[in-house]
Amino acid sequence: MIKLRQKHWFFVVKRLGDIICSSIGLIILSPLFLIIAILMKFEDPKGPIFFSQTRIGLNEKPFKMYKIRSMVTNAEELLEDLLDENEVEGAMFKMKEDPRVTRLGKVIRKFSLDELPQLLNVVKGDMSLVGPRPPLEREVVEYSEYDKQRLLIKPGCTGLWQVSGRNSLSFAEMVELDLKYISKINFITDIKILLLTLKVMIFPNESY
Repeated sequence: MIKLRQKHWFFVVKRLGDIICSSIGLIILSPLFLIIAILMKFEDPKGPIFFSQTRIGLNEKPFKMYKIRSMVTNAEELLEDLLDENEVEGAMFKMKEDPRVTRLGKVIRKFSLDELPQLLNVVKGDMSLVGPRPPLEREVVEYSEYDKQRLLIKPGCTGLWQVSGRNSLSFAEMVELDLKYISKINFITDIKILLLTLKVMIFPNESY
């Protein structure tokens, strides 16, 4: 089992950096949100632009995570019929040609634009800019005690998994990367991950 080595002051400074950077990001990105909203209304006039989903955060506490909607409005109801098509082993669902994803959704997912509203979660304190990705409730039910160690810190908008292969990695590999990050957490690593995340957004990998 891993132990957090950083002291309280580290997480205080990390929190301050999260608030400042995410607040600036929301202001700068607001025109992009407007453009995506207009395009979405052309494709699906009646559907919502944003949606929230219950995720599990620090110490297994549930919270509402915000995203730009990239799927059809009844995506959650359709999931049950697609579980057998899961292309990732372990407590996680990923499907490359997910029929629930809209045309615009494919574009914003490719460049990870659907994740940008999570900056609001960072401001609220549910998430950090960098950390393990927050899992769904149904995924945590399948976690072993070892897997649950990835919930020892706040979940992040991006993390070591996102910049190390993402969908090409198994669930077990994702857990190992998260625990590696937690055991060696520091500001230099966070900055490196944020810079690599920007690179992946500009020159996207095979994300889906």
